[in-house]
Amino acid sequence: MFQDSDRDRRRDRGRDRDRNRDRDRDRNRGRDFRRNPLDLLRFLVPGFPGFPGAPQFSPPLGPPPAFIPREPVGVFAVDPGAINRCISRFTFIWPHRAIPFWFFPTFVGPNSVAGFRWTGFNWVYSGIDLREIRSFVCV
Repeated sequence: MFQDSDRDRRRDRGRDRDRNRDRDRDRNRGRDFRRNPLDLLRFLVPGFPGFPGAPQFSPPLGPPPAFIPREPVGVFAVDPGAINRCISRFTFIWPHRAIPFWFFPTFVGPNSVAGFRWTGFNWVYSGIDLREIRSFVCV
């Protein structure tokens, strides 16, 4: 009879130890994420020092050209090498499912391009997937 209660007591003690270990691991996991209170700002505020997507170049000083170029015909896909020659140049982009816009690319990755997009009033840093671009023209 005493042996059964001792065995139950040991089993319960083992469960408590496992529960405490799991709780401590979860507590440490949360602490690792919030090591520095400013780390959260890197992901919420574009342009914050250390932000991985912060613009490396400044936007153009003036608005884009007043004319809209003609869309090229026969473009089937946009690859990074083609749009790479448009870095730091005014570029007009025709997306598949959006309104065409002026863009000032500053970075070209394997699947996307980042830079400044003209809103009609000012330049805003943004990016677009290369698969979303139907065609483009550098000016």
